[in-house]
Amino acid sequence: MMDQARRDDVLSLTRKLIAQRSESGHEDGAAQVLRNYLTEQGFDEVRTDEYGNVIGVLRGNRPGPKLLFDGHLDTVPVRDAATWTHDPYAGELVDGKLYGRGTSDMKGAVAAYAVAAACFARDAGRDFAGELYVDGIVHEECFEGVASRSVSASVHPDVVVIGEASDCNVKLGQRGRAEVVVETFGVPAHSANPEKGVNAVYAMCTVIEAMRKLPCPEHPVLGRGILELTDVISAPYPGASVVPARCRATFDRRLLPGETRESVLAPLHALVERLAAESGIRAQVSFAAGEERCYTGAVIRGERFFPGWIYDENEPFVRAVLAELRAAGQSPEVTHYSFCTNGSHYAGEAGIPTLGFGPSRENLAHTDDEYVETEELFRACDGYQAVMKAILR
Repeated sequence: MMDQARRDDVLSLTRKLIAQRSESGHEDGAAQVLRNYLTEQGFDEVRTDEYGNVIGVLRGNRPGPKLLFDGHLDTVPVRDAATWTHDPYAGELVDGKLYGRGTSDMKGAVAAYAVAAACFARDAGRDFAGELYVDGIVHEECFEGVASRSVSASVHPDVVVIGEASDCNVKLGQRGRAEVVVETFGVPAHSANPEKGVNAVYAMCTVIEAMRKLPCPEHPVLGRGILELTDVISAPYPGASVVPARCRATFDRRLLPGETRESVLAPLHALVERLAAESGIRAQVSFAAGEERCYTGAVIRGERFFPGWIYDENEPFVRAVLAELRAAGQSPEVTHYSFCTNGSHYAGEAGIPTLGFGPSRENLAHTDDEYVETEELFRACDGYQAVMKAILR
């Protein structure tokens, strides 16, 4: 159990991270805070990769697996601080709740596992098997798992713990997500003579109605996949007095484990080919791609396809973690994330044994007056040490 000094360490580090505004691409201040803490705590190595991800390692005195605790330093922006009751960057502590942007998503978790790692190694006198890694990832809010690929390639972890909010329950999977882009093509004309053109928006309406009828796969645990329209825009835009020659629609596709880029696009390609044959509609389907500049100056790019993943409760690494958490006096439920995490890379792409465990609740992310309960932070810190004990015996 945590004594007051360790509780103070968790609160102090969380507050220092909150004080640093760290929207995606501007994580440098938070990264420096984390680097400073890891260095002060005697981590064997603290480094920053090309994207600005922070990686720290503590090595045991016996050979063993590599355990990585993963969390992101970037946050969504504060759109209007005037709508907050508490200063989003002050880390105000009121009635057992620590307020601020990123407290739940997810600077509190990063602080908790960083402190837990330092305490675990110190308490064990480095007498543990393997290597204990913690990270602070950039650009997660834009690209779940893309920046993590760099950490994965550098560390080669055997087990990963995602610190995203789980109410200190154990999360064994998630649906993934993809952004599907559909484009239709017409012929421009003056809107006073529409018969001389082909309206790409009308074509898009036909495509959208056909896509709504497409069945999505289902999973016995994670439920139904989703294909939901989120955005439509014509071109030129605005289009005064012109028949639009192009139209672009974006769909949110929630992915189930085992779905691939090819399996997701195949029925959509078949649909637009059928509509082309039946109605002469010209359309194409692809995944959206993005590009962002990191605070290091490097450019991070990624196709917006983030796979789903799931593990069984009877997996040996899961059973070991659950046993240690229960031995530490915790009673975690085994559940699954409702949103996408960096697990899309570690588990979904790389096939690395992965689970989620973190303080706070999922529904507090991205909210005004975001907060984390301090007792949740301390419980998570204890839980992280139990996970370390389970894997690094």
